[in-house]
Amino acid sequence: MPSTPLTTVPPLLSSRSFRGRIGCDANSGYYAVPCRYRLHLSLSCPNSLQIAITHSLLGLQDTLPVVLLPALPDRPDGGHSALHDLYEASSHRHPGPAVAPVLSDSWTGRIVTTHSSHILRDLARHFGGDTQDRPLLYPRGAEKEIEAVERLCEDRLDHAAQVAGRADIDDAARHSALASLLHVLGSLERRLAHQNFVLGDEVTAADVRLWVALVQLDTVHRLHLDAAAVHRIADHPHLWRYARRLAAHPAFGRHLDLDGIAHRHHARCRGLEAAGAAVQILDWALHIADARQ
Repeated sequence: MPSTPLTTVPPLLSSRSFRGRIGCDANSGYYAVPCRYRLHLSLSCPNSLQIAITHSLLGLQDTLPVVLLPALPDRPDGGHSALHDLYEASSHRHPGPAVAPVLSDSWTGRIVTTHSSHILRDLARHFGGDTQDRPLLYPRGAEKEIEAVERLCEDRLDHAAQVAGRADIDDAARHSALASLLHVLGSLERRLAHQNFVLGDEVTAADVRLWVALVQLDTVHRLHLDAAAVHRIADHPHLWRYARRLAAHPAFGRHLDLDGIAHRHHARCRGLEAAGAAVQILDWALHIADARQ
């Protein structure tokens, strides 16, 4: 384990978020119209990565333009200069940093929402799923299962991995977090031993969320775990084969900015790397090369 406490610099959060929604018709204010909206994404950010994958799966390249931002914000407050005017137009003297992801409205020059969950669902519901070649990422009747996977990734993968890698808490807490993480990975391993995707034979939003969590686990959280813990995490062959297969999928792998993720992590984290840093689970660069061909 690291010899000094692991301290992660907390993200600078805006004191006011934007939570507009895209509706079904003109009476909703924001409604689905091709080329009306823009996505502003930084692919080093897990939320932005989820949105970029969803955008590609739905084939929205010609319908909803994407503006890519640098991996690291360039303003002292942790915001992006490229988003400053958009935030200012949406909220005069906006009290927080101009952060991504953002869905903006080109008709008004204002922000619709900065809430990634709303962006993901509105893209799928109002822009995708209307042709046979677009997957139904939120199929009817699967909403609760997808939400359960999202909570699982948030609490039992992302958070548990962070706690398991902290050096400023006692051994019991770290071991408990690691046990919780391994329990979830074991459940996913058993499920993926018999089916191609988390909810069955078709890709859904649950796969997007899980894949991004696995990316974070291997490229960020692993760096603060000891080698024994990383080997136990890697010992789920069906799960990591699933991650490798999706990495080779163009909608997933071509958005994976490994250098950007590393720069973002090292800019925000003040802890030392542990023995697990040298134990890479997947060669992500090799597999995403297939997706970019």
